[in-house]
Amino acid sequence: QVTLVESGGGLVQPGGSLRLSCAASGFTFSIYGMNWYRQAPGKERELVAGIGSITTNYADSVKGRFTISRDNAKNTVYLQMNSLKPEDTAVYYCNARYANMINYWGQGTQVTVSS
Repeated sequence: QVTLVESGGGLVQPGGSLRLSCAASGFTFSIYGMNWYRQAPGKERELVAGIGSITTNYADSVKGRFTISRDNAKNTVYLQMNSLKPEDTAVYYCNARYANMINYWGQGTQVTVSS
């Protein structure tokens, strides 16, 4: 059974930091591309950051503030979020993708940036 379990979301003030984690099980984690998406109320889900075996990519809106990383020994992907802004408020989803054919999703974790 495939599971992706996100954690680390919460309420933070503007300028603050959060670290999201996504613990994966039920598939060969190391060969999958791992991604973080987010969806704000009334908006479409958007790709925030992705990581392959070596490469990373980021949405322009988070470049220089967010860092994605993975630990294949722990089957976990992380998203370090710094200098958070109110517009970063969204539900953040973990995604595992293989060869653009297989997609797994987590249940999401809420991030709220507000004073």
